[in-house]
Amino acid sequence: MTNLRGTSHCGAVELELSLPDGLASARRCDCSYCRRRGAIVVSAPLDQVVIVKGAENLTLYQWGTGTAKHWFCKTCGIYTHHQRRSSPLQYGINTGILDGVSPHDFAQVPMMDGVNHPADRKA
Repeated sequence: MTNLRGTSHCGAVELELSLPDGLASARRCDCSYCRRRGAIVVSAPLDQVVIVKGAENLTLYQWGTGTAKHWFCKTCGIYTHHQRRSSPLQYGINTGILDGVSPHDFAQVPMMDGVNHPADRKA
């Protein structure tokens, strides 16, 4: 279990979280939204993420089915985390907000197929 702290660029939002798999869960997604955002995310159970500062400074973005919930800092616009559509009991945490973590820490990042999401398939 890895315990980390993360903040928005301006510092208005602060999260504390525990990652059961550490940074090993790092991945990207190629859905229309994530493709544009480009963030590397790691997985954390909902109950392992605490917004210790700035909850009122987060804004929510949803589209399509409205299942996924993406939060951003209202002040600086940094994407902090999202509740996953594929695993609603998990948050995807933007590794860019995590103290001591650099994009250079990830030599290769698996890509998840968000374009062909199972919930989008017609019977």
